[in-house]
Amino acid sequence: MSAGGMIERVVARGVVKTYGTTAALRGVNATIEAGRLTLIEGANGSGKSTLLGILGTVVRPTSGTVVYEPLGEDAGQVRGAIGWLSHESLAYPDLTGRQNIELAASFHGLEATEAWRQAEERFELGSFALRPLRTCSRGQRQRIALARALVHEPSLVLLDEPTTGLDRSGVARLLTVVDAEVGRGAAVVVVSHEPEVFRSRAAARLTLERGRAVSDAV
Repeated sequence: MSAGGMIERVVARGVVKTYGTTAALRGVNATIEAGRLTLIEGANGSGKSTLLGILGTVVRPTSGTVVYEPLGEDAGQVRGAIGWLSHESLAYPDLTGRQNIELAASFHGLEATEAWRQAEERFELGSFALRPLRTCSRGQRQRIALARALVHEPSLVLLDEPTTGLDRSGVARLLTVVDAEVGRGAAVVVVSHEPEVFRSRAAARLTLERGRAVSDAV
């Protein structure tokens, strides 16, 4: 169980995000349920990554609410229950992949060596994970970043463009991980420029168009 407790449902209502005079999100509603995959679709600039950032508490909405049931609205209370895979690795480039994973594990109060052993096996991390992250390929960095994001078994998993840099076998491995996360009861949210990869697995889909929801995830 994650250090932040269990998130059973995320309810976003009337979420607006503006940057100056530019509206990135215009009153978006969504309900994210545990134990299923929610796919967020839309063209570039539609607000997908902004919404994911708000769900992940790294972007503050201009107005509207996001409630993480039963934990509430306090970002500090829910962050420990969130696993985040950004378009960028958000890992330390001069540390090895193993060091990045062990560091993340220690942040969540886990035993670092055991956490590494499990991640190494689950994500098929080879010798590349013992090199500085900056020397790894894009796909290798993505695998390490995913292992780091999931090391504490978060109850809310947010994946932003998770197929970036992955070859066919890497995508297949990713889908196996997504299935496993849904299977253990996590709420999984995916933003992808390749939505067709995830559509057959998605229990809910939210389509954004110019910051507005043209179909709701409910």
